[in-house]
Amino acid sequence: MTGGPEHGSATPGRASKPSADDDRAIDSETEAASPSDSGHRAEAHYRKHIDDNLQRNYLAHLLHGLLGQTGFRLVNAPTFLPAYVQLLSGSEFTVGLARSIQYFGMFLSPLLGASLIEHRRRVLPVGFAVGGLMRLQVLALALAGLFLPADQAIPVILFVLFLFGFFMGMQGVVFNYLMSKVIPVESRGRLLGLRNALAGVTAAGVAYLGGRYLVEPNVLGDGYATTFLAAFGLTTLGLCMLLMVREPEPPEVRAPMALGERLRDLPQLLRSDRGFTLYFMCRALATMGRMAAPFYILQAGDAIGLTGTNVGVLSTAFVLANSVANLGWGILADRAGFKRVFVLSLALWIVSVIALMSADTLTGFVLVFLGIGTGMGGFQMAAQNMVLEFGDRSDLPLRIAIANSAQELVGAIGPLLGGILAVGFGREIVYEVAIGFQLAAIAVVALLVDEPRHRAG
Repeated sequence: MTGGPEHGSATPGRASKPSADDDRAIDSETEAASPSDSGHRAEAHYRKHIDDNLQRNYLAHLLHGLLGQTGFRLVNAPTFLPAYVQLLSGSEFTVGLARSIQYFGMFLSPLLGASLIEHRRRVLPVGFAVGGLMRLQVLALALAGLFLPADQAIPVILFVLFLFGFFMGMQGVVFNYLMSKVIPVESRGRLLGLRNALAGVTAAGVAYLGGRYLVEPNVLGDGYATTFLAAFGLTTLGLCMLLMVREPEPPEVRAPMALGERLRDLPQLLRSDRGFTLYFMCRALATMGRMAAPFYILQAGDAIGLTGTNVGVLSTAFVLANSVANLGWGILADRAGFKRVFVLSLALWIVSVIALMSADTLTGFVLVFLGIGTGMGGFQMAAQNMVLEFGDRSDLPLRIAIANSAQELVGAIGPLLGGILAVGFGREIVYEVAIGFQLAAIAVVALLVDEPRHRAG
C-alpha cells in the first residue's frame, strides 16, 4: 500500500506537515487550475468598488456637469460666439469658419485621447490635464476680445477655437470613459438628465444675465469677452469637483501600444459589429445638421435685431431647453434605450428648424430656440452615450474615439460648407441640406441599427 501526504515524504511514525514551499505550490496550482475563478473575483471586486462609491461619484459628476456645462454652453451655444464673430468680422463665412475650425480640432484628437488612456488603470489624472488645457482656451478667448483690436482678435480667436476643439475632443473620450467606469449603465440616463437639467437652469440664468448686464452695457469694453471670462471661471470650478471621484482600477487593461499600431485594429473592430459601424456613420450624418447652427441666431437678427437683450433671451431659451429637457430624455433612455432618444430628438430638431424659417417675432424665435435646444440636447446625449453600450470594455476608448472623430470631421466640414452655401445661395438652402442629412440618419438608425442594450450576453 502507498500512503502519506500528497506533497513531500512522510517520516515513519510521525505525520508530515506541509512546508511553506508546499503551500505556495498548492496556491500556484490552484490558480493555474482555475484562472477563471481568479478573474471572476477580480471583476467582483471591481464592481463592488463601483457600488460602494456610487453615491460619491454620482455627486461629483453632477457638480462637475452643473458648473462645467454652465460655462461651456456659453461658448458652444449657437448664440454668443456666432454673434460675436459676426460683430467683429462682419462676415457670415467667418462665422461658419470659426465653428468649422473648432470641430476640426475636435476631429483630430479623440484617437490620441484613446491611446493615452486605454492602457491606464486610472484615467482621471489625464482628465485633469486635458480639461485644464481646454479651459485655458476659454480664458484666452476672453483675453483676446478684451485686449486686442478686432482685426487682430479674429485670427487669434480662430486659433484659440482650434485648440479649444482639440482638447475638447480628447476630453470627450477621457470623461466618457471615466463615466462608464464609475456610473452603471442603468443609472446613467437619469444622472445625465439631472445634471444637464440643473446645468441648464443655471446656464440659462447666466446667459440672460450675460446678455442683459454684460453684452448690452459692454462691460469692460467688450461684453462678449467678459461673458467668456465668466465661462472660464465656472468651468474651472466644475473641473475641481472631480477631485471627489474615486476611480476603480479594472482587472485588465490593454498593453501600451503605439497609436499607428492601434489604428490597424480599426477595420476589424468595424467589421466585427455592424450595428456599431452603422451607428457611428449615422451619428456623423446627423451631425451635418450642425452646419446650420451658427446661422440660427443670424436668422433671428435679421428679423428682430441682435441687441444684447435679444441675444440673452434667445440664449436663455436654447440653453434652458437644451439642458432641462435632458431630464426627460434621460428617463426615456433608461426605460427604452438611447436609440429611441436618438431618433425622437433629431425629429424635434428638424421640425424646429422648419419653424425657424418662418418665425418673425421674438416670441416665435423663443419657441423655435426652445425646440432646437431640446432636440440638440437629446441628440447629443444619445450620440455620446449609445456608444458606451456596444462591445466590451477593453475596446471602449477606441470606440468612443472613432465615433467622436467621425462626428467632428463632418462637424468641421459642415459649418464651412454652410458658410459657402449661405454666401452663394442663401440661408434657406443651408437649412434644407442640413435637414436632408438628418432625415437620412433617422431612417438608417430606426431601420438598421439594433438597440445595443437589448443584446444578449
